[in-house]
Formats: sequence, C-alpha cells, structure tokens
Amino acid sequence: MSASVSLRFDTDGVDWERAAAIFEEAPLGVREPDVLRRTFENSDLVCFARDGETLVGMGRALSDGTVQSVIYDLCMTPEHQGKGLGTRMMEAMLERLRTPNVVLWSVPGKEPFYARLGFKPMRTAMARFENPERSASQGYIIL
Repeated sequence: MSASVSLRFDTDGVDWERAAAIFEEAPLGVREPDVLRRTFENSDLVCFARDGETLVGMGRALSDGTVQSVIYDLCMTPEHQGKGLGTRMMEAMLERLRTPNVVLWSVPGKEPFYARLGFKPMRTAMARFENPERSASQGYIIL
C-alpha cells in the first residue's frame, strides 16, 4: 500500500461522485452521490482513505457511544483491496468507536476478512428490507 494513503475522519472535501463510483466498484451496489453524502454526514463516525488527494476508500458507523455500534459501507477501490488498507481502516474505526459491542454489515463473501478482526457470525440478526427478493438474491437474507 502506498505510504501516501492517509485516513480522515470528517466529510470535508469529499468528492461524492468519486465516492459513489468506489461504492459501486468495491462492489457494494449502487448509491446516488447525494444519498451517499447524506448517509455519511448523518453517521456518528466516518473514515475516508486518500491516496495523495484521491479518495480510495471509506467506511462509516452509527453508535450510541456506550454499548453498541454498527459499521457500514467499508469499501475501497479494487486496486487498494488486499493490501492492508481495510484492516487499517477497521482498526482505526474500532479504536474511535470504543463500544464493547460492534455489529457490521458486509457483502457476502467478506466474512473471512472480518473474522480476522474478531467478528463472529450472528444467529439472531434479522432485517427488514425495502426489496426482500433482491436482498435474498444478493445473499443478505433467507426468505
């Protein structure tokens, strides 16, 4: 990983068009730039990775600041995957969250990465989705 990759924990100067492109390339799906901006601006913690001045990764979390946090949308460009950046971002986010319990949302297939960071599969999680058929076809839920 390039030594010039830095982490920031605010939304100042984020190119949301670029962020939406990374979200899609990662691949986490498609999200409109304005929707992505609002989700990050309304989150308790954000993390952006920049290689020089170029946005290459991001993640966000919601937290009650005491007991529970949830991490969402950790993603980066395909060129930056598998080089330690995801681990670096997760460790920085976990350090800042400081809650004893952290749940995360992940795309199917990324479980081994998160297991290396101490995350375990849950048996009791349930979800209500806008489009359950699509969510099932993507491997997120069982119908």
